[in-house]
Amino acid sequence: MSNHTDLVDRYIAAWNETDADRRRDLIARTWTEGASYLDPLMRSQGHAGIDAMIAGVQAKFPGHRFSLAGKVDAVEDRVRFCWALAPDGGPALVKGTDFAVVADGRLQAVTGFLDQVPGGAA
Repeated sequence: MSNHTDLVDRYIAAWNETDADRRRDLIARTWTEGASYLDPLMRSQGHAGIDAMIAGVQAKFPGHRFSLAGKVDAVEDRVRFCWALAPDGGPALVKGTDFAVVADGRLQAVTGFLDQVPGGAA
């Protein structure tokens, strides 16, 4: 489980990293080359697509940070975890649950679900 928790910690760190070079390094260490991401609002493929997606979210929510909300659950190569996006020192604006497939110690696919969004419609 520790390896899965470390992997999710790097995943969250990538979403929070505003330095483009450090973010790309985190993505390379955390995601497989052909990795995919899918949620109700976004879709991306590969390291460049994931980097562009994260940069876009950071531009839309400046001064906000992602955090792990609860524990990481794993069964073999499947991982589930919850997260929150909040302004520094404020309450969570968005909350979600992600399900991931792990291959060779890195994320191969992540599917995200939004549990709480502004306005209450998730």
